[in-house]
Amino acid sequence: MANLKALAKDTAIYGLSSIVGRFLNYLLVPLYTHYMPKASGDYGVSTNMYAYTALFFTILTFGMETTLFRFANDERERPDTVFSTGFAMVGSLAALFLVLVFGFITPISGYLGYAEHPDYLLMMATVVALDALQALPYCYLRFQHRPIRFMSLKMLFIFLNIGLNLIYFVLLGKTSVFYVFFINLLCTGFVTLFFIPDLIKIHWKFDGRLLRRMLSYSWPILVLGVTGILNQVADKILFPKVYPDEAQANVELGVYGSCVKIAMIMAMITQAFRYAYEPIVFAKSKDADKKEYYALGMKYFIIFTLLAFLGVMGWLPVIRHMIGEDYWEGLRVIPIVMAAEIMMGIYFNLSFWYKLIDKTIYGALFSLAGCFMLFAVNLWGIPQYSYMACAWGGVAGYGTAMLLSYFVGQRLYPIPYPLRSIAFYIIIAAAFYYMMTLIPSEWPAWQYVGISTVLIIAYAALIYKKELRKRQQA
Repeated sequence: MANLKALAKDTAIYGLSSIVGRFLNYLLVPLYTHYMPKASGDYGVSTNMYAYTALFFTILTFGMETTLFRFANDERERPDTVFSTGFAMVGSLAALFLVLVFGFITPISGYLGYAEHPDYLLMMATVVALDALQALPYCYLRFQHRPIRFMSLKMLFIFLNIGLNLIYFVLLGKTSVFYVFFINLLCTGFVTLFFIPDLIKIHWKFDGRLLRRMLSYSWPILVLGVTGILNQVADKILFPKVYPDEAQANVELGVYGSCVKIAMIMAMITQAFRYAYEPIVFAKSKDADKKEYYALGMKYFIIFTLLAFLGVMGWLPVIRHMIGEDYWEGLRVIPIVMAAEIMMGIYFNLSFWYKLIDKTIYGALFSLAGCFMLFAVNLWGIPQYSYMACAWGGVAGYGTAMLLSYFVGQRLYPIPYPLRSIAFYIIIAAAFYYMMTLIPSEWPAWQYVGISTVLIIAYAALIYKKELRKRQQA
């Protein structure tokens, strides 16, 4: 029970930095969709570029975040040595990445469709390298259970980023996506400096033998991470190359990218849960009741993400104003993308069995299968169904990986998940969402929100009655 309380506390703090941060960043979405109209395609360029940066960030960190937790919790290893060895690895990859991008910028920018704007690539390549350098220090703060320090640095970047965007777009009247990338570079470089005091305190020691062991553990996680991030961004990378109308591709991608921002509320919850849950899982691995704890964590994750799903869909007539009205035609992807994000979160929870038995190769295989499904759906569907194929591709990809991980995991590392209880909440949430869809579209927004709020409160009350009150009484 103490571990559950620690999980709840850390999730609240990490969640504050993640949810508040994402919310404040969401304030940039109406800013961008106002100053970069749909017809310009600039928001599509931004969506495409950030998809590439997410992919290369995953490659550069090389699975070392999870690897740090695994080895730093090993009683035979010194945490500072684990950190400094992993940091040296990531730093070397980041330096090599920058050398290659700056050295071959002309052919790279031409292949990616940015021959006229190589500066976009140079700025974002530097950003992704700096982000990779920050990854392990952020991870080490989580290992040390220093969520306040973690949150402070995250919030510093967010407020600085928002402030500069307001200055450039609102006060100075800039309208180009160039300034989106330029501001990101400024903020990332500034925040990187604040890690220097933490790095000075580290007892630096590079251990070559330890690195070989860490790499043997991390490379399957790298494959897992790359395939996992492709499940999130491959549609945004593929879209401009597959969509039949090249001139319209960035416009359509901008619509999809802006609406996905709303659905990413689910990703915020998953991320907050992951930040708090991952260190506890590895620390808990020595306890006798670990499997029951993992099962309970899965159940609560699903219950509360379903509550978030109902909240977003119930208040969508209000939330949609976060993006420009020109982009509202893409709102129909939101429930589909949110369902995919829930599957991704479930898959993350299921992933611990192979991490704990050092069989991360299974995660790579599951994610590869999911990635194959996503690519297949996108390549087949985008020319015919535009960005709706991207949304359903996410469901196909995450759904495949989730099911494979569950069935194989129950054979090799069985965990007693309360499937009946989980199914009960899924059915209730699905029924309540179906009731929301029956509300006539011509009704005023306040009536839709009012009826939906009653359903959301009913679901929350059910959670309290069946779960929280029962535990309080116990």
